[in-house]
Amino acid sequence: MIYKIFPSILFLLFSIFPNETNCYNTETSKIQEVVVTAESTFDSKVDTIYNSLNSSQFELPNLESFKEALKGFYLLKEKGVIQKDILTLVDFSLSSNVKRLWVIDLSTNTILYNSLVAHGRNTGEEFANSFSNANSSFKSSLGFYVTGETYNGKHGMSLKLDGLEKGINDNARERGVVMHSANYVSNSFIKCNKRLGRSQGCPAIPQESLNKIVNTIKNKSCLFIYHPSRSFKEIGNLFS
Repeated sequence: MIYKIFPSILFLLFSIFPNETNCYNTETSKIQEVVVTAESTFDSKVDTIYNSLNSSQFELPNLESFKEALKGFYLLKEKGVIQKDILTLVDFSLSSNVKRLWVIDLSTNTILYNSLVAHGRNTGEEFANSFSNANSSFKSSLGFYVTGETYNGKHGMSLKLDGLEKGINDNARERGVVMHSANYVSNSFIKCNKRLGRSQGCPAIPQESLNKIVNTIKNKSCLFIYHPSRSFKEIGNLFS
């Protein structure tokens, strides 16, 4: 499996450096050199994977969001938090009028699905720009999730999500943030309203895509919601 190539590199990248008073000594300089080398190696590996993606008829995700997603995926896989070589990437830097959700099989480097996906009604209009982990905020939450079990709710079949980042998305289950389908996630809604419909914070997807996507990603796969306002280097709770 390709995820086994990277854990040692990634742990080097996010190690804690000695305190500031020692930051210029020889030992620290050597550590910094190792980290820079490791980061360069990782970037090279990501470029290789990205360029080898079998996209079929789908658009590729942006390289930056893909790179951020892979960093978390490999570490979560190494820790046993996720059990599948399936990565779901949602890129909230993009307009809601384009397909900004990708389901990728990393065992074969194949993009399986590329879909529209909604953000929360208080997260923005066409573009997502405000995020929250709070109950009743009606905002989306960024970061890494592990997919859970399915159930039948008011939107029909839905997929429970567990946020893995304290203070960022760890209230997802309590808030009822799940993947479900909605009739406002469609090209026809965009045509009539000039933007996609919005949820109460859930990553809602088109009705015709729900069964195949949910059945692929359910039960311990990685879902990552990206936005450039938050860097992977800010994420500490995945790796403690």
